[in-house]
Amino acid sequence: MSVTEQYLLDVHRARRLGEPAPPAPGLNDWQVVRELRDRRRFEAVLAGRPARGRLRHTLRRWLHRRPQPGH
Repeated sequence: MSVTEQYLLDVHRARRLGEPAPPAPGLNDWQVVRELRDRRRFEAVLAGRPARGRLRHTLRRWLHRRPQPGH
């Protein structure tokens, strides 16, 4: 059963029972992504790491790393 079919079945069941319909699939996806990002930033601050720009900083450090002698 697909997500859409399950949603339609849940909507039908809710209407029969007089309950509010469940949220449509994918309706809150961006909210979940934002909450995950905020959580990661919060945990970074608690751990004493920078909350923003960590990926860019790491990539910049890797790209501009000086070659070690003998390699």
